[in-house]
Amino acid sequence: MTVPCRKRGDAHAPNSSAIREAVEAYLGRHPDEYDAVAGLLAAIEDSADATARTVREGCEEAGLRPSELCATPQFLDQPIDVDVHDIDANPVKGEPAHQHFDFRFVFCLTADQRPALALQEEEVAGAQWLSYADVRSPTLRAELLAAEADRLDGRPGPDHMSALIRRHAAEHPPTVGKLVGTDPLSGEAPTGTELHIVGVHLHLQDDQGRILLGLRHPDSAFAPNTWHFLAGHCERETAIDCLVREAEEEAGLTIAPEDVDLVHTVHHVDSPIARPRIALVFQARSWTGDPEVLEPDRCVEWRWWKPQELPDALVPYTRRAIEGILRGRRYSEQGWGER
Repeated sequence: MTVPCRKRGDAHAPNSSAIREAVEAYLGRHPDEYDAVAGLLAAIEDSADATARTVREGCEEAGLRPSELCATPQFLDQPIDVDVHDIDANPVKGEPAHQHFDFRFVFCLTADQRPALALQEEEVAGAQWLSYADVRSPTLRAELLAAEADRLDGRPGPDHMSALIRRHAAEHPPTVGKLVGTDPLSGEAPTGTELHIVGVHLHLQDDQGRILLGLRHPDSAFAPNTWHFLAGHCERETAIDCLVREAEEEAGLTIAPEDVDLVHTVHHVDSPIARPRIALVFQARSWTGDPEVLEPDRCVEWRWWKPQELPDALVPYTRRAIEGILRGRRYSEQGWGER
């Protein structure tokens, strides 16, 4: 959620010290984002009141009461994301062009039912609950998935979360606002079931037998500066539909669903406390288009690699899948212990 701002003089208004501590905690997890928030740190040092109305966003409320929310131990005092965006000058208000720094925090609901929302229409154009897969910002979506893998446990019970998406009425386009945890799958999974994350992966080989891999962005929450399959997480869709969609969105490749075969499955887990994952690896017999970098915030380069000369910086379960495919195996495991 965006840091709630209150009127000057309110005992609960954030002060410069609190903001500095939150930024420093955030940079402890994301040191590569120092340049992005350098302007805020400078404003804190230079201004007597960095939370004054002239340099901060107005109150944006969704009608949620403090008693309806509780913080997670993992992010008790730390934002999960800091969004920086430019604001044009407003001559009517006498405000010059400046930047907004939106602090996004993770909360869980204290009750099983989602509370009713009461929006201030002059500030908020709309709000809705979304699954992680429907969060539009790739960076925030990756941070939410990584946080979920760390088992955010602000309250007892299942730890799957969804996001409350709030759209600002005037200042910038639809984006992610307040994030509030809930359990949309409660009652759907049998007792004792461990929910898994399903990912689809494209194993593409050219006429020389080379394999297509993408180099992930250095700021990626998952496997930065590491080569990986073209991949994505299933939304409310079939795995093959997801693969076809991701190939088009990420690399501009057109693949017909009937030209796709499942060639390998990796059941993997990153740590004893992380949510298990199932990686479905599909091979396309034909396609149209040449790989293009269409989502540069996720992938910075596509390259064809000979199977015998794979890069050292390769996602471990990707390597495991390729080795399995070369050996004609349909299934492998990663992170569960050697078999």
